[in-house]
Amino acid sequence: MKKLETKKIFIITGEHSGDLHASCAVKALKKTMPDIIIEAVGGENLQNQGVKLFRDHSNSEMGVVGISPQAIINHIQLGLDIINYLKNEFKPDLVLLVDYGGFNLRMARELKKHGIETFYYISPQVWASRRGRINMIKKYVSKLMVIFPFEENLHRSKGVNVEYVGHPLISQLDREFSKEEFVKMNGLNPHKKIIGIFPGSRKMELKYMMSVFLGAAQIIYGHSKKVQFCIGQAPNISDELFQKYFNRYKDSDLDIKVLKNQNHALLACSDVVLLASGTITLEAAIYKTPMVVSYKAPRLIYWLYLLLRYLSFVSLPNIIAGKEIVKEYIQNEAKPELIAVETLSLLHNSVKREIMIEDLGQINKQLGDKIASDEVAKIIKKYFDIHD
Repeated sequence: MKKLETKKIFIITGEHSGDLHASCAVKALKKTMPDIIIEAVGGENLQNQGVKLFRDHSNSEMGVVGISPQAIINHIQLGLDIINYLKNEFKPDLVLLVDYGGFNLRMARELKKHGIETFYYISPQVWASRRGRINMIKKYVSKLMVIFPFEENLHRSKGVNVEYVGHPLISQLDREFSKEEFVKMNGLNPHKKIIGIFPGSRKMELKYMMSVFLGAAQIIYGHSKKVQFCIGQAPNISDELFQKYFNRYKDSDLDIKVLKNQNHALLACSDVVLLASGTITLEAAIYKTPMVVSYKAPRLIYWLYLLLRYLSFVSLPNIIAGKEIVKEYIQNEAKPELIAVETLSLLHNSVKREIMIEDLGQINKQLGDKIASDEVAKIIKKYFDIHD
């Protein structure tokens, strides 16, 4: 009988979230292929799964953000280093690219030149902008694994070998939160409604959205004293940076608590949440928590977004549903008074509230119950079984 060779995979991630999702896939893969050899450009999550890091992106060129000459040079050099290592030393049977579209799509092109099989998990969001990237994916990626159901139809219609594997959040989010325990632990009033505020996880978002949401909170509090506010501080945001934008509201009469490392509990236990547009809107949808979405950015960035976008909506619940189920207040409409009126309506209009909760439940049904990491592992295992 022919002895099967130990398979080797190289994974490329560029950010913390990609590192986390890749580590879950590795954990699932090792259950069916315990002898597999895996190396990666990644972070501590992959390292904790026993993956040898070629480069730790938490303190390397991968962390450089922007279009400065130095950032471009660093990324080019890193790409050359990876290709050289894969071609001459590691010689993988498969490269798995995870998210990080700009860099990883360029890597896919280079890997194809050298005849290295390439799979892609968590596709670049071509449905939001730069749809021409679908042609790159079709040309350079052998298998695309997407995390939204509508992405599968979009890519398949263009001839891409694609499969919907489920969204990672479906299995990663903790669903077991007790509102009673949450209220008690944080010293909240059990007789008041909870409004959760999530101004974002980037400096630009804090700069633009903190004042908008806290301005809305002041208006809401002026209309109803039967509410209390909790603001979620993103784990990557330092106390110093957070307080810089939050301190101006310390002298107001707002009843507001800052919560750290409790984002999911706050999402699950709030009666309404005010969210900066992003993945957190999908998290709120999974918890079926009524929400109001807003976003504001520098004018130039917003104008570029308008030029590149393909969709009418910005929030994931609306994009997945294909219709407006949550209100979006973007750029010039990101006004405290508009957000306050919508929030009060969701608190006091029980019919409107229940319709939104039902619509969010439909999104959960669309996402299904696939465990993304298990599906990725199955696809990779099947590929190796066929090509042994």
